[in-house]
Amino acid sequence: MSRKGNCHDNAPIESFFNLLKRERLNRSKIEDLDRLEEITSQYVKWFNEDRISLNKNGLTPIEYRNQAIA
Repeated sequence: MSRKGNCHDNAPIESFFNLLKRERLNRSKIEDLDRLEEITSQYVKWFNEDRISLNKNGLTPIEYRNQAIA
């Protein structure tokens, strides 16, 4: 929950949900809540593990984390 009068607290999650809706939900036919949960889970897994980030030298989040730890 954001602090009163500070809308910037929610910016990261709002950005994520915008990406989720734009990249996945708007392109899928969702028949029921089970399908919505499946699509969302797949997207979150991809976003956290497999997505390549250009501002992190083309590494996936896991590769970037492992490189930072080493």
